[in-house]
Amino acid sequence: MAFPNQQPIAAAASLDNAVGFALPGRHARGRLVRLGPVLEEILSAHAYPAPIARVLGEALVLTALLGATLKDAGGQLTLQAQTENGIVDLLVADYRGGELRGYVRFDPERLAEEPGQPSLSALFGKGYLAITFDQAVSNERYQGIVPLEGESLAEAAEHFFGQSEQIPSLVRIAVGDSGRIAGGILLQHLPEGEEGRERLHTRLDHPEWDHVRILGETVRAGELTDPALPLEDLLWRLFHDEEEVRLLSTTPLVRGCRCNAEHVRSVLARFAPEERAEMADESGNIGVDCEFCSKVFVVRNSELDA
Repeated sequence: MAFPNQQPIAAAASLDNAVGFALPGRHARGRLVRLGPVLEEILSAHAYPAPIARVLGEALVLTALLGATLKDAGGQLTLQAQTENGIVDLLVADYRGGELRGYVRFDPERLAEEPGQPSLSALFGKGYLAITFDQAVSNERYQGIVPLEGESLAEAAEHFFGQSEQIPSLVRIAVGDSGRIAGGILLQHLPEGEEGRERLHTRLDHPEWDHVRILGETVRAGELTDPALPLEDLLWRLFHDEEEVRLLSTTPLVRGCRCNAEHVRSVLARFAPEERAEMADESGNIGVDCEFCSKVFVVRNSELDA
């Protein structure tokens, strides 16, 4: 990754931002994310039980950490966790240009049988994690798929980078007690002299990476979710002994569901008239649900025929 917008560490908002940084002397890069109102807005569209809301919060933080690394402003990152035998049937979150959205499909009856906060294996069984990078400018797509292993989505993401990308990485994600604030950190090693490649391959035993990883592991969950702690202050706590900590960019994060009535109409209009007739109810209306925002768009089939 190149180091654009090089500037001294400066104040950044504590909520709904992704802050990129680099440790040039250690050949490492990273991202810090903390979600507040954006997370609240996404969760408020669904009446998720606390365990499901928590895992979606973790997924949205992870999606923001990864998506904010995209150089292409029109690019999209999609995170999908899926299983055939878990409580959660499907979890989807995506990022595009600072916009976040996500939803979870799950079995309420099976969830009710689990006490407290179910483990990752209880929620997803033998599921998998798929992370897809779509580059708008080059029209290229890259996807990595790994088993959902570990105690958390953060551990699963580390497995993804280790297996699919071969990039030594540290991922830590925390959700506050209220479930309405979540934060995370992503640290990755860059081999010496490599600043511009999208995906980097390096030795796993680099001593400089071990140093950065040990410092990153000292971050506490309360620090990641404390809205009174500016993200640049957290960077200082973690890496104040380093020769240089360079702020790369700050990306504001917003809730961004891309569904609207016009888009729904355009999609339905592509279906053959007989197919739309099967979709319509007795009144001639076609209802389209958006899983992301829980809105229902109703379109008159006769209007599409016209």
